[in-house]
This record gives sequence, structure tokens and C-alpha cells, in this order.
Amino acid sequence: MKTELSAELKLYIGIDIHKRSWKVHCSTDLFSGKSFSMEPSPDQLYEYVIKHFPGHEVTTAY
Repeated sequence: MKTELSAELKLYIGIDIHKRSWKVHCSTDLFSGKSFSMEPSPDQLYEYVIKHFPGHEVTTAY
């Protein structure tokens, strides 16, 4: 029997933006979250999301 997901995967990202670094918090409906600091780079954040949360609908806030 083949099973399929019946709900969309959702990722919520909160970003605390500073000149030299970003503090980022990622969570989903099933995962309470992970916080980390990173360089202020949209491209790096995009690559992180694609690598760790493929197929998720992404919502961001700052």
C-alpha cells in the first residue's frame, strides 16, 4: 500500500536582522525549532532551507 502526505509541509522562519549577522529560528508544525546565527546572506539562507526542508512552503518574518 502506497501512502501519500495529505497536508502541505510548512516551514516558519523568524529572522533577527543585524548589520553583521542574522539570528534565524526555523520551525515546522511538527518540529519546535532550531535557532542559529549566520552571515547576512539571503543566498545562504535559501541554500540552507533547500537542503534541510525540501518541499516545504516557507513563511518568513522579521
